[in-house]
Amino acid sequence: MSEPLPKDLLDGLCQEFNVDREYWDIWGNHHQASAECKAAILSSLGLDSSSASRLRSSADALAARRWTRGLAPVLVLSVSEVAPVAAVTVPNASLKAGQVTLSLRWEDNTIDSLTYPLSPLQPTGTCVVEDRGYSSFDLKLPGSLRIGYHELSALVVGPGGSTVRSVCRLIVAPDKAWLPASLDCDRKLAGLAVSLFGVRSRTNWGIGDFTDLRRLTSWASRALGVSFLGLNPLHVLHNREPYNISPYLPLSAYFRNPIYLDVEAIEDFKACPAAQRIVQGEAFQAELASLRSAEQVCYEEVARMKLGILRLSFRRFLRDEWSKGTERARRFDGWRAKQGDLLERFSVYCALDEVLHLQDRELWIWPDWPEAYRSPDSPKVHQFAEAHWRRVLFHQWMQWQVDLQLEAAQKDAQAAGMEIGLYHDLALATDRCGADLWAHRRFYATGCRVGSPPDGFATEGQDWAFPPPNSAALREDGYRLFIESIRRNSRHGGALRIDHFMRFFRLFWIPDGFAAKDGTYVNEHWIDLMRILALESVRGEFLVVGEDLGTVPDALRAAMDRFRILSYKLFYFERGMDGEPKRVQDYARQALVSSTTHDLPTLAGFWAGRDIEARRAAGMLPDAAQLRRQQEERRIDKGRLLHALIRDGFLPQDFPRAAADWTELTGDLHNAVIGYLASTPSMLLLLNQEDLTKETEQQNLPGTTWQYPNWKRKMRYTLEELDDCPKAGDFARMFRGWLSRTSRLNSAQG
Repeated sequence: MSEPLPKDLLDGLCQEFNVDREYWDIWGNHHQASAECKAAILSSLGLDSSSASRLRSSADALAARRWTRGLAPVLVLSVSEVAPVAAVTVPNASLKAGQVTLSLRWEDNTIDSLTYPLSPLQPTGTCVVEDRGYSSFDLKLPGSLRIGYHELSALVVGPGGSTVRSVCRLIVAPDKAWLPASLDCDRKLAGLAVSLFGVRSRTNWGIGDFTDLRRLTSWASRALGVSFLGLNPLHVLHNREPYNISPYLPLSAYFRNPIYLDVEAIEDFKACPAAQRIVQGEAFQAELASLRSAEQVCYEEVARMKLGILRLSFRRFLRDEWSKGTERARRFDGWRAKQGDLLERFSVYCALDEVLHLQDRELWIWPDWPEAYRSPDSPKVHQFAEAHWRRVLFHQWMQWQVDLQLEAAQKDAQAAGMEIGLYHDLALATDRCGADLWAHRRFYATGCRVGSPPDGFATEGQDWAFPPPNSAALREDGYRLFIESIRRNSRHGGALRIDHFMRFFRLFWIPDGFAAKDGTYVNEHWIDLMRILALESVRGEFLVVGEDLGTVPDALRAAMDRFRILSYKLFYFERGMDGEPKRVQDYARQALVSSTTHDLPTLAGFWAGRDIEARRAAGMLPDAAQLRRQQEERRIDKGRLLHALIRDGFLPQDFPRAAADWTELTGDLHNAVIGYLASTPSMLLLLNQEDLTKETEQQNLPGTTWQYPNWKRKMRYTLEELDDCPKAGDFARMFRGWLSRTSRLNSAQG
C-alpha cells in the first residue's frame, strides 16, 4: 500500500489547479473531498499522484514550462481594457543588455510593434528552473485593442544576438453579448419550443425535417406572432435506440444530424432518376406511410431509409458534379475547406464506424475497435481514409446539405418577420464513445466523469458518465474547440441556449471508482470563456440564454448579468423568500421565462401527476410511501400555483381551491398560466409546443433509457392540422391573444 500523500501538498496543489476541497449540497450539508478524491482529480489534470515526490516533481515540471515558454498560449482581454499588458518571461541571462519586441498581428494582417530594453524594467516575479533564472514582466501591448482573434509574438534578443521567440493567441472581446436592438429598448418577445424530431406532417419520412421546420416557422409567425422557434439540440447522433438518440448526449457536438434532412428537397435527389424510382415505389411509400403514422419516432428505420437514398443521390453528385468540377462542386469544396480538420476527422470516424461494424457486427464503439484504428493520427487510419475516400466524402456532403437546408430555414424565419428566428441549443455532454473523444482525445480529461452533487432529484448525487473537458489542453490550443462549439451551434440562428451554464464556472468531477456524492468541483477560467462567448455572440448576432437552474454560485448569475446573458426562469421553480411563487412583476428582466423543459412535466402532465406515474411505472418509486409523498407534495405545489394565479389576477377570487385536486388542466387554468408567463417583464417568453396544445407526456424522464420512450414523442397535431383543426386554432388564438395584450407580438404582426 502506498504512503498517504501529505495534506498540505494536496491542498496546495488543489488550490493551484482550481480543485475545490469541499462543497455544500442543496440542503446546506457540508462535504469534504477525501485525499483519494483530490489525488485522483489531480492525476486527471496531468499530475503524477502515485507518491509525494512524484506529485511535487510533476507539479514543478508544469510550473517550469510556464516560466520557460515566454508568452502564455492564449491571452483573453476586454476591448475596453485601459492599459492592456501581456506577461512575458525571459531568461535572466538576457536582462543586462537584452531587449524584447512585442509584435501584434491583427486579423487583417496589419502589424503593430513595441520594443523594450530589459535592463530598466522591474520584474513582477522570478523563478529558477534547472539552475537557470527567469524573470517575468508585464509589458504594454502595441496598438489600440480591437475585437477579434489575433497573434501576439515576443522576440527576446540577448547578449551576442541570441534570440528566443514565443507566440500567443490574443483574443479581444466585447464586454457584453449581442441583443436585438428592440430588446435594448424594453421590448419583449416570445417563442415556441419544439422537438424537431417530433414534428408530424403528411410529407416527412416519419421524423420532422428541415422543410417541416420552414413550414412550422411560417405558421408560428403568422398564427401565433412569435419571434423565434426554439429547437432541441440538432447534434449528430448514432440514431440507435434506445441509448443513442438523446440530443443531449451527441456523437459530436460540432456537427448536426442528417436524419433531419428533407431528402426529396436535395438537388442531387431531384437529378437522380434511380433514387426517385425507389422512393416513388409502392413498397417504399408503404413503409413511409407506416413511419409517418407510427405513434413514436422510429430512429433506426428512418435513418436506414434516408441513408440509402442519400447514398444514391451522392453517387449522382460524385459522378455528374464533383468529378467534372462544376460550379456546384466548387461551392462544396469551398465549404468543406472552411470546416478544416474538424470535418475531416469527424467524417473519417463515421466511415470507420460503418466499415468496421460491417466487418464485425459486435463492434459498436471505437474503444473496441482494433488498436490501429483507435487514434486519428495512426498510419492505419490515414491508409483507411485514402482507400475509402468516397465514403468519407459522403459524410462531408451530408453535412453540407444539412448546412444548406438549415440556412434556408433561418432565412425563411426572418423573412416571416421573426426578429430572432431559430433558437438553437448546445448540449453539455459528448458521448465518451463518440466521434469527439476519438478525434480530440487530449482535450478531455481521463479518469473522471461529470455529474452533480446530491439534490432533491438524486439524494446520492448523479453520475452523467461523460468525461470533463481538459481545460489546460483547451487553453494550450487557444480555446479553438470551445470557440468552434459556440460558433457551429449558433450558426443559422438568432439565439443560443447553453445547457448547464454552470460549466463556465465549474463542473462536478467524479473520479473513476467513486460514488457520485464523493466527487468535488473543479473550477474553470470563466472570465476567458465568457469573453469568448460575448465575442462570438456579437460577431454572429445571436443572443445567449444560459440554463442556470438549480443551485449555482451567486458569482455565476452576477457574471451573466455583467455579460448580458439571459437567465432561465421556470414557472415551477421561481419562488419568493416565503416559498410562494413569485409575483409576475418580480421576475427578472434579463431572462427567458418558460413553462417547463424537456426533463420536466408538461403543464397538463404536472396537473395530472403524469410524471409521478411515469416514475412509478419505470420502477423509480418502488416504495408506496415515496409515491404517496410525491403525490402529496404535488397537491401542495398545485395549491401554491393556484394561489399565485388568483393573487395576481389571472383567475377570479372565487375560483375553486379544490382545483389542486383536479387531474385535468382545464381551459381556464391553461389560459391563466399562459397569461401569467406572458405578463412577466422578462425579455423572452418560451412556451413548449406540448404546453401550447395541452399534451400530458414529457419528452424525457431523467434516470431512464429503455423504461420510458425518451426523445420519441410526436406532436399531437400534424402541420396540416395546425390550420385546419378547430382545437389547434383555439390554442393558437389564446396564445396570440396574450402576446398581443402583453406587447410580445413579432414585428410583422404587432
